[in-house]
Amino acid sequence: MAPQKTVGILGGGQLGRMLTHPAALLGIPLLILDSGDYTPAKQTLLPPEEHLSSGHLDGPFTSEKHIRELAKKCDILTVEIEHVNADVLESVEKEGLCQVQPSPSTIRLIQDKYEQKKYLNDKGIPVAPFKELSSLNPTENDVKDIVKELGLPIMLKAKTLAYDGRGNSPLQSIESEDIKKSLDFLGDRPLYAEGWCPFIKEVAVMVVRNKEGQVKSYDAVETIHRESILRVCLAPLRGDNVLGLNQKARKLAEDAVSHLQGAGIFGVEMFLMEDGSLLLNEIAPRPHNSGHHTIEACLTSQFENHLRAILSLPLGSTELIVPSAAMINILGSNGSMEPIEKMRDNALTVPGAKVHLYGKKESRKGRKMGHITITANSDNELSEKLRTILSAQPDAAEEWIDPIAPPKPELNHSNKKPLVGIIMGSDSDLPIMLPATKILNQFNIPYELTITSAHRTPDKMVKYAKSASNRGLRVVIAGAGGAAHLPGMVASETILPVIGVPVKASQLDGVDSLYSIVQMPRGIPCATVGINNSTNAALLAIRILGTSIPKYQIALEEYSKNLEQEVLEKCQVLENKGWENYVKDVLKK
Repeated sequence: MAPQKTVGILGGGQLGRMLTHPAALLGIPLLILDSGDYTPAKQTLLPPEEHLSSGHLDGPFTSEKHIRELAKKCDILTVEIEHVNADVLESVEKEGLCQVQPSPSTIRLIQDKYEQKKYLNDKGIPVAPFKELSSLNPTENDVKDIVKELGLPIMLKAKTLAYDGRGNSPLQSIESEDIKKSLDFLGDRPLYAEGWCPFIKEVAVMVVRNKEGQVKSYDAVETIHRESILRVCLAPLRGDNVLGLNQKARKLAEDAVSHLQGAGIFGVEMFLMEDGSLLLNEIAPRPHNSGHHTIEACLTSQFENHLRAILSLPLGSTELIVPSAAMINILGSNGSMEPIEKMRDNALTVPGAKVHLYGKKESRKGRKMGHITITANSDNELSEKLRTILSAQPDAAEEWIDPIAPPKPELNHSNKKPLVGIIMGSDSDLPIMLPATKILNQFNIPYELTITSAHRTPDKMVKYAKSASNRGLRVVIAGAGGAAHLPGMVASETILPVIGVPVKASQLDGVDSLYSIVQMPRGIPCATVGINNSTNAALLAIRILGTSIPKYQIALEEYSKNLEQEVLEKCQVLENKGWENYVKDVLKK
């Protein structure tokens, strides 16, 4: 039977809107508290003339009167924004009016970024160095004192009511003008400072926990910001030369959430540092922008799992159902809805793109008006779709689009989003490996090609092998002659299938290389093909890709038909010419 508990949501914005769909599918009654009778969340439930009669409340989600009124109509209260009245929520729960999830104590803690940071630091969660500006009206000297301790640059932050970069101000110098500019931007609010984090990527993990303490996390994602606003989210997280990065990020997120009270979905933001370590930035006790892709890309969305968690329903699987996904925020600009509509129409031409508009009638600069989710069979396919959509945005600029969605490479150059890696122990192997590149080009498969020797550059080889899967590669083709250790050594350092190409050396006709690749010990599989036959290595790689990417299976069927036709045509020529003329005219012998 469908659950009958009524859920009240404080806040009726886009996060509430996206909670309404799984609620409808699961038969969960929702009531919304927000100012206005046609907010994004209320739009999806009932016509505006029926909102009041249905129980939806028109009023501030910080108002004690309205919160108490909503609590009387609900079994459970939850939030889609943390800037609510935690004291009233705590009273409501203590008085037994209804449950509140997540816990009001968690909401109160997260409302103050400084207290949140201090709490997590005390619990042993790695965070950036930080220091409170004790004065309510900090002076230039107060800032200079903190700089002496934390160094430059630093990030000045508002403790409360800060999101989308509105409470952050980077400070690059201690010049009076720069300090004044930062303090004026942050306004009359309590502040603290964080030491600068020279991160290489911003990372986020969504964690769901139910009231019984069961915890599940989603795959980590890379979040890309401009002007402190999330613009693009890439799933799953990819990283060069960082082994187990996804699991490391998920564990840190789960550990952090384990120190908070209450059930629901939590968005955990962190920094990936140059040495591969992770520093936690902050936590949101609600559905989060970096989890929007889960609607199309995962078995269970963050929104459905939030409802499951607070209602003690079985948690849904957090697994990705596609190899690659992205989310693009649609941001407002100059008040006109025309750019929003153009972005929507452009996205609708891209296969695998889904548009979510939030029903907001006023477009303002930086305002989140909607988002686009893209799903794809590979990072390369995703990159091409991303480039199409990003290039059509009003503020499109190559300098920020190229790192996210690089253009196709020049002929005979490596693709930045490869599916196949071709490596060889020496440049003398290149002529033997070139036929593999021609086959991959024929099938339009993105690949990279480089030299790495198992004997002369062992560190490079290990680094390449360990990073291959994290970078999105699916197959490695390794050519080697002589002792031919390269294919086997790479196979021992990666979980990807490795195909060895034995290269004929000056002695032993390549048989030594073939034997070396074939005789791998049990537990370390490494495929091989005929001596000097990189063509077959490429075709085998394509067959492996075809098991998960159907279009390559179709292309292989066409290739096989062409081979068959080629043989049949030769038979016909042989029949027409006779075999002696065939040898002389066709085989030129």
